[in-house]
Amino acid sequence: MSTTSTSDESCCASFPPAVLRPAELTAFSRGGGARTIPLVTGAVGAEVFLTGQTLFEGGAGIALHTHNCPESVTILEGDAIVEIDGTEHQVTRFDTTYVAAGTPHRFRNASDTAPMRILWIYASVDATRTIVETGVTARVDAEHTKPAENGTA
Repeated sequence: MSTTSTSDESCCASFPPAVLRPAELTAFSRGGGARTIPLVTGAVGAEVFLTGQTLFEGGAGIALHTHNCPESVTILEGDAIVEIDGTEHQVTRFDTTYVAAGTPHRFRNASDTAPMRILWIYASVDATRTIVETGVTARVDAEHTKPAENGTA
C-alpha cells in the first residue's frame, strides 16, 4: 500500500485557511508618513512568504533599501514613483513591480495630498531590509512592533 500526500496537505499543514481583513488589523508606523499592515506572516503560521500592505500619506516615501529575497509590489490605490536600481518609474493602480534580491529600490507617493497603498510580497518568511544609506539590516517582520497612531488602516 502506498502513501500519497496532496499538495494541499503539505502547503497548508501549519497555516490553516484564513481571511485577513486589513481594516481590522493593527497598522505599524514605518516613519515619514508610511504605515504597514502585516497580512500573511509567521505570526499566523506562514512558512514560505510574507505579505502585507503599506499606506503612504501624501508626499510620503521610504528610504532606498535592498532585501535578501525577491519582492513584488502591486499598487492598490493612488500613484507612486518607484526607483529601482537608479531608474525611476511612474506606477499607478494595479501596476506591479518585481525586484530581485539585493537590488536597491524605494517607493514614494507621487501625490502631495492623496493617499497611496501598496501590497507587498516577499519570497521568504525570513525577509530582511537593508537601508542603503546606513547599511543597517533588520528583519521585515521586526518592523511590526510600533503601532501607528490610529492603530488601523
